[in-house]
Amino acid sequence: MLSAASQSVWLIPGYSLFSAIASLLWSPGLVRLTGPRPSGYVNVVASGLAFLHSLLALWAMQPAQGSFRWLSTVGFELCFDWSTTTAGLVALTVISGLTWFAQIYAIGYLERDWGWARFFGYLSLFEAGLSGLVLCDSLFFSYVILEMLTLGTYLIVGYWYNQPLVLTGARDAFLTKRIGDLILLIGVLGLLPLAGTWNFDQLAEWASTAKPSLALTAIAIALIAGPLGKCAQFPFHLWLDEAMEGPLPSTILRNAIVVVSGAWVLIRLQPIIAAVPLAETLLIGVGTVTAICASLIAIAQVDVKRALSYLVSTWMGLVFIAVGAGQTVAAERLLLVYSLSMALLMMSVGTIVIRNITQDITQLGGLWSRRPLPALAFALGGLSLLSMPPFGGFWAWLGLAEGLWPVSPWLVIVLVFVLAAVGFGLTRVFARIWGGPTKEMSTRSAEVLWLMVLPMLVLAGVTLHLPIVMYRVGLLPQLNNLAIPLVWASVVGVATGAAVYFGPARNQPVRLPWQGLQNFFAQDFYTPILYRRTIVASVSAVATVLQFLDRTIVDGTATLMGLIALGSGQSLRYNVSGRAQGYALTMLLAIAVGSVFFLMPFLRQSSVLGLL
Repeated sequence: MLSAASQSVWLIPGYSLFSAIASLLWSPGLVRLTGPRPSGYVNVVASGLAFLHSLLALWAMQPAQGSFRWLSTVGFELCFDWSTTTAGLVALTVISGLTWFAQIYAIGYLERDWGWARFFGYLSLFEAGLSGLVLCDSLFFSYVILEMLTLGTYLIVGYWYNQPLVLTGARDAFLTKRIGDLILLIGVLGLLPLAGTWNFDQLAEWASTAKPSLALTAIAIALIAGPLGKCAQFPFHLWLDEAMEGPLPSTILRNAIVVVSGAWVLIRLQPIIAAVPLAETLLIGVGTVTAICASLIAIAQVDVKRALSYLVSTWMGLVFIAVGAGQTVAAERLLLVYSLSMALLMMSVGTIVIRNITQDITQLGGLWSRRPLPALAFALGGLSLLSMPPFGGFWAWLGLAEGLWPVSPWLVIVLVFVLAAVGFGLTRVFARIWGGPTKEMSTRSAEVLWLMVLPMLVLAGVTLHLPIVMYRVGLLPQLNNLAIPLVWASVVGVATGAAVYFGPARNQPVRLPWQGLQNFFAQDFYTPILYRRTIVASVSAVATVLQFLDRTIVDGTATLMGLIALGSGQSLRYNVSGRAQGYALTMLLAIAVGSVFFLMPFLRQSSVLGLL
């Protein structure tokens, strides 16, 4: 049975894809007859089957591979290659498991919503795309799947389409990702003539012997652009917090695993990036800037979903650093720890948002006595993201620092700083929601349905035992001396946050010595303003010029031709007398004028020859 599960692992995306298509059956007419719930139950059952299949394949731990011919022409054949590795099986289990938990969570969160068919269909579309991406061993089809996920992001963010802010967030998220996707497509198409293949394994063999060139450098940089947008890295980071307008169960998947899709492709492309030193430097630079800036911006956010969304960019920045430094195992370890921990944080926050009808952490407080289970889940998820032994985050940070220390010791210093900032930000959110006195918005906070609590507690148990899972799959690094500064950074960050937000002045806003620096953090490093004054202003100026040309030249020419035709018709109508000799005279005049016009070059040539 286990062997069969391993060999048929390619069927896993089919479960969710079938349920997503089946959701289309629940049109408004059918919903009136059955209600919205059956469509959700179909997707939950399909995700549960996918999760069970993934667990069996992971337990067997048998690699498998295959290929499906998609297109065959003269001299060209395009196949969908798939393969499984230990990391891939773990990723499949995490994707299907988190999707299943999020769908059960959504039953309680969207209890009175009538759009279940659309919503659960979108979640299953995400699961099918992510599972297919993990199995895919072709760069071309990986790009196709990434495009499907971009479309899914647009649909799920715009789920409540009757709200203008939701439509704006969906549009911005879609267009921002499209910029990186377009550049990625250029790199994908340009790579085939050089390497002769899109298969990841064959690309790795080719990259090991490829000679540096300008074309290879340009292609490597283009391949980075796609993950840059998917992982919300600077300067394409603004779409993620705007995408928070969708329902929170979709935010769980988007923050935990959908954002990871770009990082997964980046890890597969690491051999090509390693052949271009400039690309490695670019990855490390972008990851460093994003990790530092996003961790600081998160501290200045009052919207809890925005605060956590910037932590997403921070963690993806660490993955970029790991890939740029050639530490692919450390990157895979980071993704595993991050996905489970971030999903747990979002589930915990969702139970508060739905009952207290606010996402502003300054309006909350004192919920520890009323909602202890979400508080414990949030604390566990936060500790798992920090370097606190024995949680999974401790081993993830330790493995990354161990790989970076021999290559670039200064990057370890960056890790220490980012770790302290993340600890401070998570403690701040925890203190604002569950600590301190009770506020008006948190005076009453009823318990949520068990369908939201159960997946949260199960995921908390999985997160708690994550180091055991990492040991079983060979992702647990060796303990070394770098653990000391990492643990101290976590302790300092948490202790500083506790001193500030659990102290007597917790209700007072934090004031920095320099107001300009205060505004710098509050305005997201002025990135939105910079976009408006550069890219948005440039596009607006070009659009204004094109509009002027369209109205004056294009429309003007069409209008002029119309006026000429109208004037000619008005003039010719006086010649319509009903007499045949008048029509014949008009035709003869037209033939004469046309003949003179066409014979003019010959007449000129004849006159010149006559003069000679």
